[in-house]
Amino acid sequence: MSTVAHPGTGLVVDARDVRRRFGDREILRGIDLAVRPGEFVALLGASGSGKTTLLRILGGLDPGADGIARVPERVSVAFQEPRLLPWRRAWRNVAFGLTGADVRARATDALREVGLAHLAGQWPKTLSGGEAQRVALARALVRDPDLLLLDEPLAALDALTRLRMQRLVADLCARRGLAAVLVTHDVDEALTLADRAVVLRDGVLAHQVDIDLDRPRDPSGVAFGALRDELLRRLGVEIPAAEPPSATAPPTTEEPSP
Repeated sequence: MSTVAHPGTGLVVDARDVRRRFGDREILRGIDLAVRPGEFVALLGASGSGKTTLLRILGGLDPGADGIARVPERVSVAFQEPRLLPWRRAWRNVAFGLTGADVRARATDALREVGLAHLAGQWPKTLSGGEAQRVALARALVRDPDLLLLDEPLAALDALTRLRMQRLVADLCARRGLAAVLVTHDVDEALTLADRAVVLRDGVLAHQVDIDLDRPRDPSGVAFGALRDELLRRLGVEIPAAEPPSATAPPTTEEPSP
């Protein structure tokens, strides 16, 4: 696998003919994926479709793949589990691996960006699930990446915390102008966050759809619902047809006007 920094093509990600085999099983069968600067792309697909495998390849974490993936030099990854070191306080987890001057100040600034500067000195075991995930997000952001890779980082959170984190991720990416690639099983999450959704099936990119909806997005809106149904169908989920309205008007109990 050739992972090349600084694409030089006007793209943040330029992946060509990416393939990955585990034993006799071919997980990815010639993936081509391009991501523009500032674009947020969601990867959807059934379990085992290769979403996380592709994300790991883009992050330079899977040297066993074939093909070419051109990505920026600065790439950060946030995983489903926060993966915090329990013997390091929150700010030290954010600063882990940083070098140079003002490491603590940079870590604290990143925590402030995710709303946790007041918890910089806390141990990981004292943090809630959402707080721990925000620390992990700060750890990814403190490196000032050009590409943020998100491997279902919100999947384990409760519904309310997940909604709050979705808004936070959307705001951070928009404010920083970050390109991002998100792996998710949640179609609504993809439609809420992404500019484009990509469906992986049988090792190939089977379908792509641009999500041209105003932000903030309303899951109850007609356009949102139509895109949801389209993506669910592409994922193999049967969507029942809407029943036509009844031709017979319901009876009324109102008295006739005098």
